[in-house]
Amino acid sequence: MIVGIAHVCYVVADLDTALAFYCGKLGLQEAFGFYREDGTRFGQYVHVGGRSFIELFQRELAPRAEQQSYQHLCLEVDDVASTVAELRAKGVEVSDAKLGGDNAWQAWITDPDGNRIELHGYTETSKQGPFLA
Repeated sequence: MIVGIAHVCYVVADLDTALAFYCGKLGLQEAFGFYREDGTRFGQYVHVGGRSFIELFQRELAPRAEQQSYQHLCLEVDDVASTVAELRAKGVEVSDAKLGGDNAWQAWITDPDGNRIELHGYTETSKQGPFLA
């Protein structure tokens, strides 16, 4: 079932400043970006090591008291479809599995407090592939 944390996602006020911290100061490696049709980058995957990443998306932030930058926890699973079925059998509400923009399978659940959790399964063509150990 769950085999590790695939990534943690943060919304950041300025993507370049965030990348300067995570890559420039912490020494992590940029993996791949997310781009709009006009070519502007709005997100970036950062390789932490092994099979772990930080996912950053630039977005205007509300004041801290109103909104946190944390978006979701992502758990890598061995098989998304069977994990979805197993969790549904246990009464957990789970979204249908779908192939994401990074070419990896994903499904979503929430914890009792409403925190979003992504269930993530890499494929042979996942964009994260070149960075997986």
